[in-house]
Amino acid sequence: MPLEEVPDPVFSEKMMGEGIAIIPSDGTIISPVDGEVVQVPATKHAVGLVGKDGTEILIHIGLETVELKGEGFTPKVQTGDKVSAGQPIMEVDLNYVREHAKDIVTPIVITNSGDSGKNYTLTSESEAKAGETVIITVSKNKLIGRRMWLGDESGKSAEQ
Repeated sequence: MPLEEVPDPVFSEKMMGEGIAIIPSDGTIISPVDGEVVQVPATKHAVGLVGKDGTEILIHIGLETVELKGEGFTPKVQTGDKVSAGQPIMEVDLNYVREHAKDIVTPIVITNSGDSGKNYTLTSESEAKAGETVIITVSKNKLIGRRMWLGDESGKSAEQ
């Protein structure tokens, strides 16, 4: 689902960055990238990752899940662990979270998207299968056919 449809302005207004959201049908949350775990809060409701390319990713499981104080979440990784794409990083009791949190929708946010110099293409798929469906494609921005002209002290232009 588009991030704009997440019923929480922090995500829908992209205050934390570009991304997409999923509604998990299985309690196993997997790493979307090869990289390193940089955060698993004490409340266990999220996992922060940095991909090998420097992309910073926050997987926030459910909405208003901080209040669950870790109940329903079993991390499979800890800060500093290296992870591979497809590796389980969290087990979630989806029934517990559905009953006790605002929503099970799970935003996946690229927290450094605003200053990364990269383009993000989000899937238009309405259903995704873990480890198979590409949900976000990251590519480098390119300057195409752009020239910058600067005047030197004599008033002549010099191409840079």
